[in-house]
Amino acid sequence: MNWEIIGKATQFIAEEMGVSLKRSALSPNIRERMDHSCAVLDKNGRIVAQAEHIPVHLGSFKVGAKNIIDYMNQNGIILGENEMLVTNDPYISGTHLNDVTFIAPVYYRNELFCYVINKAHNVDVGGPVFGSLNPEAINLYQEGTIIPPVKASSDVIKFILSNFKDPDTAAGDLNAQMAANRMGIKRIKELLDRYSGDDINASWNTLIDHSRELSLHAMAEWPQGTYESEDFLEKNDGLIKLKLKLSVTKNGIIADFSGTDNQINYPLNAVLGVTFSSVSFSIRSAINQDIPTNDGFYSIIDLNVPEKSLLNPEKPHPVSGGNVETTQRVADTVLLALSKFLKEIPAASSGTMMNIMLGGENNGKYWSYYETIGGGNGGRYNSNGESGVHSNMTNTLNTPIEIAEKEYPMFFTAYKLRRGSGGNGLHKGGEGIIRSFYVTNQTYMSVIADRFMVKPWGIHGGSPGKTGSLYIISSGRKKRMPAKFSSELNKNDEVIIETPGGGGYGKI
Repeated sequence: MNWEIIGKATQFIAEEMGVSLKRSALSPNIRERMDHSCAVLDKNGRIVAQAEHIPVHLGSFKVGAKNIIDYMNQNGIILGENEMLVTNDPYISGTHLNDVTFIAPVYYRNELFCYVINKAHNVDVGGPVFGSLNPEAINLYQEGTIIPPVKASSDVIKFILSNFKDPDTAAGDLNAQMAANRMGIKRIKELLDRYSGDDINASWNTLIDHSRELSLHAMAEWPQGTYESEDFLEKNDGLIKLKLKLSVTKNGIIADFSGTDNQINYPLNAVLGVTFSSVSFSIRSAINQDIPTNDGFYSIIDLNVPEKSLLNPEKPHPVSGGNVETTQRVADTVLLALSKFLKEIPAASSGTMMNIMLGGENNGKYWSYYETIGGGNGGRYNSNGESGVHSNMTNTLNTPIEIAEKEYPMFFTAYKLRRGSGGNGLHKGGEGIIRSFYVTNQTYMSVIADRFMVKPWGIHGGSPGKTGSLYIISSGRKKRMPAKFSSELNKNDEVIIETPGGGGYGKI
């Protein structure tokens, strides 16, 4: 059927955009770790197709794309042929300041036909710390440069680059993002050369309807009812509660986060786009069927998130860690609720992206390095958890040691599994990672991590995984560090990172 062919072709366009972005980018964070995502939207902003990139980006497109188009309509912004709009405002685009978003229109016979969009984590977007994820931020302005939705003219790009600490690398990444959108536009127009605009729109509508029907059908055997769960994030001086009532109905899922702690002057707030992405990821994983992930699937999920709460904060509360850590805990909380009636749900995975930001001056220029480090997956109902992998809301690769040592003033001393860190059970949790290095120049370091106090939970009688830890060895003295901090490293100081293991599944 034509609609299936057109649907697959559109999905491949999103995938090819991602390939273009990865190959063109300069930073190892995008070029090696693939910290980017791409999608195709219809002219109303509905997600038609997305590539299999980063879960936290992809789900946020549902909220962010609508916000951007609404902003353009409200402010009289009209994108013409060959124009793009750029923004990183998390309260509009739906994640955090490091994720710079470009959206571009596709015109057909002088009329707007659809949009292409991509989002990529730029390593440094300004602000007081290298890497821009500031563990001490009390407001959004302390996290970096805020780019409102604006046409990406050459002057705007110059203004943006003048506020990023490594403008040469950032210029390469921003140009790669714009090139990826141009690739998407070209491929959509080639599709329009083969099929009429009416046929493509009709096919996209059918594709979206089909995804919704498949999703509801896949959930039809889930027992209807309300299932409760709670979990915790960590401040260095205490815990932050997430509380969920997950309702399964014949029309989909309602995730009610009433009872979750209020917004805080600390960078763990999660904007609504991030909250939605975490819930949708968890539901999509639990469905475990081959369903095109587009607006049809997203339409089965409704949120009830109180305003001015941790998961729906008011601007300008800081949100950089919400995108990377709170997302993980929202996913854990949803998966825990799902485990009440689905045996296939695994125990908790490591539960942190273990964000490491480094930077300083080298050979007369500023440099910035960003890395997330994997951990152990939770044990599953039919097997042990995987070891040393990224899980849940991150889908990135690592930065190869050879690349990091070539690009930055650092030398790695260990990269191995953290034996014994997975929880025991009928099926054991996966092992975390030990990754250590020393710096060869004076360096500034910031860390935003979690699961240093609260262990990744086991399930159905399984034991929890070990918590994470981080040490700095300076002048022969080894100091244990908290999960969130900024510090100055002297030449030859060593950093030892130990990520959490996954929880165990079932009694032995």
